[in-house]
Amino acid sequence: MRSVRPLRQLLRGFWQGSGQSSVANELDSTARVLGRRSLVSQTGSNLSKDAELILKARPFWRSDYKAWPFFVVAAVSGMSGGILMVSAEADTKQESKEKSVKKRLIILGTGWGGISLLKELDTSQYDVTVVSPRNYFVFTPLLPSVTSGTVDARSITESVRKIARNKRKDIKYFEAECLQINVPTKTLLCRDISAIKVKGKEDFYLDYDYLVIAVGAQPNTFGVQGVKDYCHFLKEIEDAEKIHQSVVDCFETANLPHLSDDERRRLLHFVVIGGGPTGIEFAAELHDLIHEDLVELYPSLHDQVKITVIQGADHILNMFDERISKFAEKKFQRDGVEILTSCFVKGVTENELTMKDKAGQLHSIPYGLALWSTGIGTRPVVANLMEQVGQKNRRVLSTDEWLRVKGCESVYALGDCATIEQRKIMEDIEEIFKLADTDKSGTLSIKEFKDSMEQIKERYPQIDSYLKAKHSNDVLALLEEKLPRGKGSDAELCIEDLKKALCKVDSQLKIFPATAQVAAQQGEYLAKCFNQLEIGEAEEGPLRVRGSGRHRFKPFQYRHLGQFAPLGGEQAAAELPGDWVSIGRSTMWLWYSVYLSKQVSWRTRCMVFFDWSKRLVFGRDSTRM
Repeated sequence: MRSVRPLRQLLRGFWQGSGQSSVANELDSTARVLGRRSLVSQTGSNLSKDAELILKARPFWRSDYKAWPFFVVAAVSGMSGGILMVSAEADTKQESKEKSVKKRLIILGTGWGGISLLKELDTSQYDVTVVSPRNYFVFTPLLPSVTSGTVDARSITESVRKIARNKRKDIKYFEAECLQINVPTKTLLCRDISAIKVKGKEDFYLDYDYLVIAVGAQPNTFGVQGVKDYCHFLKEIEDAEKIHQSVVDCFETANLPHLSDDERRRLLHFVVIGGGPTGIEFAAELHDLIHEDLVELYPSLHDQVKITVIQGADHILNMFDERISKFAEKKFQRDGVEILTSCFVKGVTENELTMKDKAGQLHSIPYGLALWSTGIGTRPVVANLMEQVGQKNRRVLSTDEWLRVKGCESVYALGDCATIEQRKIMEDIEEIFKLADTDKSGTLSIKEFKDSMEQIKERYPQIDSYLKAKHSNDVLALLEEKLPRGKGSDAELCIEDLKKALCKVDSQLKIFPATAQVAAQQGEYLAKCFNQLEIGEAEEGPLRVRGSGRHRFKPFQYRHLGQFAPLGGEQAAAELPGDWVSIGRSTMWLWYSVYLSKQVSWRTRCMVFFDWSKRLVFGRDSTRM
């Protein structure tokens, strides 16, 4: 039996001013020496005559420990070698038993969905493992700012291990890529992706009880030839750093004395393919970088710089309010940014791209740098899983309203790699009619109809969406002209009347956008469900239409908190809940405050704030590093 430090030594450190932290450090050292084993009662041993503090190996001051452990301070008996020692062995055995039966939860990915889940998850209930090829989280909305040098790359990244450490639980992280998910055996095939590998041991397997897929998506090239070889993407932090270097390279090369004007114009032509939020924000950041910083450093190249945005739709930012889209187009025109709408890129080579315009004419456009930002595609591991579960012809994984992958047991998916397939009300119309017909008369009274709609609205949220579109909160608005003529509150509805009343409701089904906001909310929702899953508690969900009883949890509901579109020149546009639209400099300050508050840690908040302040004083970084 290894001895512990005497109580007198612990108390001396406390009274000498080191305080509670000193005692905690001493106790922690004791726990490590004991190897997390409890002591047993002993008498007549060779231990010190002073009293000893005996407690179980897990320190009691850890904030994640839910109940203060039972511990005893032995009193000095006054006799040589006489000491009372009490064990917490029984409590430790109980803890070990609980730990051994923990379910194994594996999280694939360290993006918005995976990190939101990890931060909100009660990790004391599960044996948690995180697997991702990158050991950090990226605040992706600020990636365009990294391309222009406004924000440093390290300022918007946070170590996954630091996030896991803040949970104060044993969370395992493996820097690896998941290659295959074997659903029947509940195993994962993973591969080490680091530059330093152990030869012959790159691949390994992991078992899981619950699996959460949050691997995101990859750029979608739509099969356009040359895109992968010659275009830049903006999905990862490495992409942003590479774009920044390429922009500086274009200016440095164009500044060489022996080049012709045509060659300089080609090098300084920056093409953005895709008029969505990412492409427009990059174009705005690039415009500010060029006209506020680089023009002063390369004064002879000012007149030869050009930025072009190619958009397949009729307008840029077509997912925003029409007022924002029109304002953005007018501002870009004033700033000299060319916008080509209803145009499609057909091929890309090293120095030029081929584009088809509105009239179907093909044009060749020389460029120095091209950014491809047109959509997202499926990652290989997700595509492989889709084949296993019968979702081969889909673009992303299909889940139900509880984020469970259809066709899989204990597998969940969230973020850009999945989409929720809300069940259509017309698929269950007969069961809904039977549920509403409480008196089994074969027809529905107006009261039965209203009661049934109120019961199922949570399961079929498209009912509320349809009523909002009708500017009504009364479910009787669903009936419209379907009530039998000449009858009011005593009208009776047959199943055909019910079908006519609800036939247009499913038109309000919406697919959630592939944004960080959606993924973060899904991660928080799933963490809440997991926290209640193992302890047997649940927030009562909606009524089941098929079968009896109720669902254990309420389905996921997305709350749109608004979206921003920085447009350069210290101006931004925002679409806020309630059909509010804000445009201008004040909106840009709102953008600053919101994005600063949404940072994942205080370290990143401070660094981003410092970068913004540094840019105001010293300008943007224009070096190639």
